[in-house]
Amino acid sequence: MKLRVVHKTTYHYAEAVPSSHHEAHLAPRDGRGQTCLAHAVRISPRPNTTRERRDYFDNRTLYFGIHESHRSLEVVAESDILVHDREHSMLLDKTSWETARDVVTLGRQPESLAAYEFVFGSPYVSADHAELLEFARPSFSAGRPLLDAVADLTERIFGGLTYDPDATETSTPLTDVIQERRGVCQDFAHFQIGCLRSMGLPARYVSGYLSTLPPPGKTRLVGCDASHAWISTYLPSVGWVDFDPVNNMVPGERHVTVAYGRDYGDVTPVRGVIVGGGRHGVRVSVDVAPIAMD
Repeated sequence: MKLRVVHKTTYHYAEAVPSSHHEAHLAPRDGRGQTCLAHAVRISPRPNTTRERRDYFDNRTLYFGIHESHRSLEVVAESDILVHDREHSMLLDKTSWETARDVVTLGRQPESLAAYEFVFGSPYVSADHAELLEFARPSFSAGRPLLDAVADLTERIFGGLTYDPDATETSTPLTDVIQERRGVCQDFAHFQIGCLRSMGLPARYVSGYLSTLPPPGKTRLVGCDASHAWISTYLPSVGWVDFDPVNNMVPGERHVTVAYGRDYGDVTPVRGVIVGGGRHGVRVSVDVAPIAMD
């Protein structure tokens, strides 16, 4: 399947902004299950400075600076992605969660050391929430295969939390989500990441998109028309395996991966620092639709 993503972010400022600096994670990754065929970003007003780099997590990152007075900012990213059939046979792996945890904790292979970074707390997700440990434990009985346990945890989060786009903001702390059991895909992801880390397991945040229009006969998933988020956990014999708690599924051909990080703060689609501006508003729209194959 070939998908086109159009991600538009628009800021309006109450007062003039003479200078601003921004960073964006908008370019889909290449990797298992997808290939980014084309990517371009249009910015208005036109930046005085632009620079691309790879961040610590190897995500494509765009920096741009605008050093002329402006009252609005529009960032439009367009991407064409070829999504391949994703192989889900790894879900049959029987490695226990204890074994997976110990390999990552005690191993000295580069892959284990890289995964071990994601066991610890991060700015948005503490690794030692007692409430999250209590929530996670029933899924992790002794000797249970890791992926079976994570799938069970995913289903329990899906059933135990309510998707509510009005309940939280990007700055809402995880403690509020734990108490209220409501939120959006970002909150579901942080909740599950906290559960896994509380069990000593690595978990990372995945930002991306969902196809807006479902295939014939399929239901529309939560998270369309906006940036989406899900999680990955690490299985030593396989690598990173994704789970989408807000939709209770293993991501497939309708998911497009943009960036990986410890939590939302590492992969924010567009963020920045401005001089002046006063109060401001932001609008975000995302459209992901199939396009004809060449």
